[in-house]
Amino acid sequence: MRRFLLLCLVFAAATAHAELPETDWLQLMPKADQEALERMPEIDHDSPEAQGTFTEKGGMKQAKGLPAVMYSTKTVAAMNGKDIRIGGYPVPLESDAKGNSTLFFLVPYPGACIHVPPPPPNQLILVRYPKGLKLADIYTPLWVTGKVKVEKVSNDLADAAYALDAQKVRVVKESDL
Repeated sequence: MRRFLLLCLVFAAATAHAELPETDWLQLMPKADQEALERMPEIDHDSPEAQGTFTEKGGMKQAKGLPAVMYSTKTVAAMNGKDIRIGGYPVPLESDAKGNSTLFFLVPYPGACIHVPPPPPNQLILVRYPKGLKLADIYTPLWVTGKVKVEKVSNDLADAAYALDAQKVRVVKESDL
């Protein structure tokens, strides 16, 4: 009996420290949005904003000319309240007194919100990480682990359809790849 309890304890400890499987960004999009995105023509990044002529709000939101999927806030209900581990790139929004990022958008590709247009809202996650993380730059890939929830968030840079209270944020290492 003692061996059985010890085995259960060891198994529980091992699974508690095991990392969650990676969540793919496409899992955050309903199937119809995935299909619309696949059919969408290539986006021209030669807009005035891409050349450095930004609007008062930073030039991140384009008002016209894009397919509806680029503005989609449609979410996947099954993701709400789920613990996930997702890789992405930070777009810092707030920092603590030490300069650590405590609030940032996580985006699927580097430089996403400095290009026009930003990804669709259902491809942006607002990450709350009170512990904070020192970020070298927005091109540093991160692993973020925590509970994701469906939450519409609007910001001057972009809109997000998800938010995540991060339990763990770390820089991706070469050994992760």
